Amino acid sequence: MMLALARRLRAAGVLGINRRNADFIAAWNPRHRYPLVDDKLLTKQLAIQAGIAVPELYGVIEIEHQIRELAGLLEQHGEFVIKPAHGSGGIGILVITGRIRKLFRKASGDFITQEELDHHISNTLSGLFSLGGAQDKALIEARVHFDPVFEAVTYQGVPDVRIIVFRGVPVMAMVRLPTRASDGRANLHQGAIGAGVDMATGRTLTAVCGNDVVTEHPDTHQPVTGVEIPNWQVLLGIAARCHDLTQLGYVGVDLVLDRIRGPLMLELNARPGLNIQIANRCGLLTRLEVVEREIGSLSTIDDRVVFAMRQFGIN
Repeated sequence: MMLALARRLRAAGVLGINRRNADFIAAWNPRHRYPLVDDKLLTKQLAIQAGIAVPELYGVIEIEHQIRELAGLLEQHGEFVIKPAHGSGGIGILVITGRIRKLFRKASGDFITQEELDHHISNTLSGLFSLGGAQDKALIEARVHFDPVFEAVTYQGVPDVRIIVFRGVPVMAMVRLPTRASDGRANLHQGAIGAGVDMATGRTLTAVCGNDVVTEHPDTHQPVTGVEIPNWQVLLGIAARCHDLTQLGYVGVDLVLDRIRGPLMLELNARPGLNIQIANRCGLLTRLEVVEREIGSLSTIDDRVVFAMRQFGIN
């Protein structure tokens, strides 16, 4: 039975984790390039140097002694985001949406004190939220105000767009929509919605939440299919540039749409997950094989973007 299932998945072009690791991550992602994406501060600096827009960086806390300076650093900012430089899956990210006197309001509406904020930073530095538990840094960034197109289909947090890029060609995308169950995080494992995206138009297709196919947001009860993502071709262009930026052949690019600044690059992932196939109800392997056959004729970023829109769009 298991062998029959494996054959059916291969026939459908579904990419499994073992083949992803061996034929795409190990083969196309040089290990010495990983720090460029595993450290969010390095990623941000690299993007800024390349002229790619990112959320503004207010400051970095690297050692315990600097926590004493935190109150002064935050004095000019009514809202901000604190995130671990080596975090993953949204763990350890703290979003502050405002303040009343000496209290900070979180995205959930709850309030925390300066002392609790300091403690969160201390935990971040100790590696509580980082990959492998190694010592970390805390980044303090501007809060993103997402594009109004997502108002009806998100809960509290900021939706983002994940694009898988292979050898510089965007091959598949999904938009991740926070829910009450995900505590406002755009993380599918924690209960966010993943909606596949038509590569030609940027319009959302089928969507999943957990193991269920859904047509509407569980909290807002609004349709999550047929949402047209603004600046779609621009987003694809940024994703394609991230290959040139890092020299990683197989990479996940996470982007957001700010209502004022437009498309912003959030972070990169050298080991992007495979649940994007579930959100799109389509296998990655077939698309990756198409890119391997045609990459020789795609010399520029524009070539790669146009190819992706034409080749992988829904007819």
